[in-house]
Amino acid sequence: MLLQGSFSLPFRSPLRLRPPITHHHLPRKFSLAAVSSSASYAISDQELESRGFIFRRTIDDLNLDHLNSVFVAVGFPKRDTDKIKVALEHTDSLLWVEYEKTKRPVAFARATGDGVFNAIIWDVVVDPNFQGIGLGKAVIERVVEELLQKGITNIALYSEPRVLGFYRPLGFISDPEGIRGMVYSRKNNRK
Repeated sequence: MLLQGSFSLPFRSPLRLRPPITHHHLPRKFSLAAVSSSASYAISDQELESRGFIFRRTIDDLNLDHLNSVFVAVGFPKRDTDKIKVALEHTDSLLWVEYEKTKRPVAFARATGDGVFNAIIWDVVVDPNFQGIGLGKAVIERVVEELLQKGITNIALYSEPRVLGFYRPLGFISDPEGIRGMVYSRKNNRK
């Protein structure tokens, strides 16, 4: 088990959801240890909106070429936008932040899972020009809260080792109770 405890979350407005990124290094799996939500975020929606940032929870108005450019800017490989679209259509939860002045995505995260027990957070990115102002934390806090509201308590994420320090204060721990993740590799499967 990766997350223990019972969680009580306040009701928030229903989310409109519509049914991306690994680096050339194999990611390590990290799991959420504990989270309790009081729906108080490090930075409120209103504060971010006053600074020109808008939260979006659908792929409506999301320019996939612009999203891909954020992926590339943080070191992810460039992806085929048709494949990104398919991945996003099969995503259970997504959140992206649009910068009002440019109408471009500047932060993004998504989660996939079985909709009941398990979820994995993927593709957490913040445009390097907007890092350090709380957008990454804002996205993670809200995606985790949404998953917990759905009753999903086994939440994991994949992360580059160099950014583990970012996730730990948000409640994530590596290798809880000795649990280790594995990644399939064709290279190691060839005989």
